[in-house]
Amino acid sequence: MSEISNISKTFFAYLSRPHLYPELARKIYKNIFNRKAAFKGKDDAALWCAKNAISQEKTIAEILGFKNYTKIEELYPEILAEAKSNEKNCPVKMGGAGALDLIFYINEYLKAENAVETGVAYGWSSLAALLSIEKRNGTLYSSDMPYLGKENDQYVGCVVPENLTFNWQLFRFADRESLPKIFKIQDSIDFVHYDSDKSYDGRMWAYPLLFKHLRKGGVLMSDDIGDNAAFMDFCLQNNYESIVVEFDEKYAGFIFKK
Repeated sequence: MSEISNISKTFFAYLSRPHLYPELARKIYKNIFNRKAAFKGKDDAALWCAKNAISQEKTIAEILGFKNYTKIEELYPEILAEAKSNEKNCPVKMGGAGALDLIFYINEYLKAENAVETGVAYGWSSLAALLSIEKRNGTLYSSDMPYLGKENDQYVGCVVPENLTFNWQLFRFADRESLPKIFKIQDSIDFVHYDSDKSYDGRMWAYPLLFKHLRKGGVLMSDDIGDNAAFMDFCLQNNYESIVVEFDEKYAGFIFKK
């Protein structure tokens, strides 16, 4: 399919979803006036991440204190096997799994009851968080837009088993519409996982808002922080101490709110 055809299909997919019109307007503006800003500071961020990164295993064992921890694939073999099968059988290809053990054990460390996630796709990070949160009958609030033009609406979160959906609220808007709705329901959050708009401006809009609603001692985590300088700049500008984690040749970062 040609690029023009893909753009047309995406545009008409937006038109059929009036609740996404605000995001359509932002996309048009960004692609016309601010296209190169998505990767602002990427080289500096990559060097910063490489200099400061530690492994997922070391982070969980030494920073979170779970010595000789068990991977969630071994803790929940049947659930993870079914999740992998659901991903394999999904007709729409979406984002990968990410640092699942890290997400699970941060929630265990925090004894999290309320968490916010931006970006769902198959729902791997959702699953990792929910496996911890459901122990305390807490709630994961997720913000996710469909992959417009790919008709994936019905497959979002497809790896999350039905019994965990009782602790899950999914908001089908862009972050700028979803997050205010979420914070009207739950103002204080234990854990945030950011994995949606990866542009520099998108992150720099979201990080301060998410951090504001994080309770003291809570954690803000962001994926793919080497793609641009947003996470680095947010930490340095506010003098936040960050932990950079390397996994699968990528970087995630998180901050404890002191």
